[in-house]
Amino acid sequence: MKLESRLVLDFIEPLSKVLDVGCGDGNILLHLKKEKKIDARGIEIDHEKVKTSIAKGLSVVEGNAEKDLSNYPDQSFDYAILTQTLQAFYNPRKVLNELLRIGKNSIVSIPNFGYWKVRLSLLFNGRMPVTKTLPNTWYNTPNLHMCTIKDFFDLCVTDKIIIKNSIAVTGEKFSKITNSNLEFKNWSSEYGIFLISKNN
Repeated sequence: MKLESRLVLDFIEPLSKVLDVGCGDGNILLHLKKEKKIDARGIEIDHEKVKTSIAKGLSVVEGNAEKDLSNYPDQSFDYAILTQTLQAFYNPRKVLNELLRIGKNSIVSIPNFGYWKVRLSLLFNGRMPVTKTLPNTWYNTPNLHMCTIKDFFDLCVTDKIIIKNSIAVTGEKFSKITNSNLEFKNWSSEYGIFLISKNN
């Protein structure tokens, strides 16, 4: 299992009700179901991935999160998960607030456009960077709204979102992000994972 998936699993309490938004082939949900006995649900836009998830015995529906999250009742899940996808939505702020409406907690991960390799690539090559976490060229990328870890922190302040835990990841190394090390983590991290809520 990828490090990102393991870190997401660590955030989630056993026996929780979880919605994985953009669940892909259902791997995270399957691990959660086996290891933490969660009530696992998923929504995925790709028809073939939905079929793969269902074949694994998972409860996954085909849908577009940007439109279909509004169909879920308020606070209907303990956790709503969205990994490496927020930047691909037309309106990421709306999606984020929908996650926080339907989930008591949300877990979001984002590629960090403030990572030093990205900055250097722009500075010296003058082209949009291609890295391990940003593998596409500018003309075929699904990413519409690139942001940095600092940008995400700023949005949380603006929208009164509570960051309960935040982790910076580079390669196989990870560490906590705090207000005191935010500048450094924004510079040194490939991506960030956040446990957020609008509830105290």
